[in-house]
Amino acid sequence: MKLKKNIAVSESGFVFDPNSGESYSLNPTGREILNLLSEGKTGEDIKGLLMDKYDVNPSTFNLYFDDFVQMLRHYNLIESEE
Repeated sequence: MKLKKNIAVSESGFVFDPNSGESYSLNPTGREILNLLSEGKTGEDIKGLLMDKYDVNPSTFNLYFDDFVQMLRHYNLIESEE
C-alpha cells in the first residue's frame, strides 16, 4: 500500500487530491498514518509502530485501521495493491 505520488498532505492534516480537486481533513492519527505511508512503511509496519506507541486493544486497532485504509481506497488516495 502506497500513498499516490500526487497527493499533497500538509502538516496540519489537510489532504489534497489534484486529480479530483477534492480535499480532506485528517485527525492526528490519520495524519501519522499517511506520513508513515509516505515514508514507505507497509501496513504491517504501521500497525506495529502504532500499537507499540499507543495503548490500544489489537482487535480494536485493526478494526479502525482497516476502516481507514478502506476509506483511503474509496477516495482513491492510495495505489492499488497488485
